[in-house]
Amino acid sequence: MKFDMGSTTLSDLGKSTVGSSDDLGTLIKLLIQAAQPLEGKFNGAGKAAFDTFKAHADEITNELNGSLGAIVGGQSGMDTAFGSGDVELGDNAHHNMGAANFDAARFGAR
Repeated sequence: MKFDMGSTTLSDLGKSTVGSSDDLGTLIKLLIQAAQPLEGKFNGAGKAAFDTFKAHADEITNELNGSLGAIVGGQSGMDTAFGSGDVELGDNAHHNMGAANFDAARFGAR
């Protein structure tokens, strides 16, 4: 199995996730506004569920944004780890190449 990821993949993903957080809050508010004409038409459990959702919309938005924020933090940590690993791999390769005896690997006589 081959895993190939560009050097900016995680940082780009983090940027789009941050944008999704803003979009999500807007979408929840738009959902409440779109449902306003239905507000007086519910009875029973449907009315109770709608009223609860409407009353807790800001709380729901904050919780979802907090969760997305944690995802962004994880993506940022992975980006840092991958970047550090890439640099360390390069440093180790250069160090080991400097210590290698390439002349000893030649099979022909000079």
